[in-house]
Amino acid sequence: MGVIGWVVVGLLAGALARRATNSENYGCLGTMVVGIIGGIIGGALFNLIGDNGISDFGLWSILVAFVGACLLLFIMQALGLNARGRRHY
Repeated sequence: MGVIGWVVVGLLAGALARRATNSENYGCLGTMVVGIIGGIIGGALFNLIGDNGISDFGLWSILVAFVGACLLLFIMQALGLNARGRRHY
């Protein structure tokens, strides 16, 4: 998958994960970054359990990135971090 594919998958997965976890608004770029990092995390997790991670552009890739992005957002919420990585009290 090329750079444009990663951007689209990241944006879709980040937006879905942000909705599912009821996270604050990160803006377009922040949402895309959460989705891309989520794709890396989700791909690693799925590879660990013996399944395919992200390979081609498609629903499977969006699902894998969504799972990773949700995990990332839950961790950020548990640590009390906001969109810029700063603690909010």
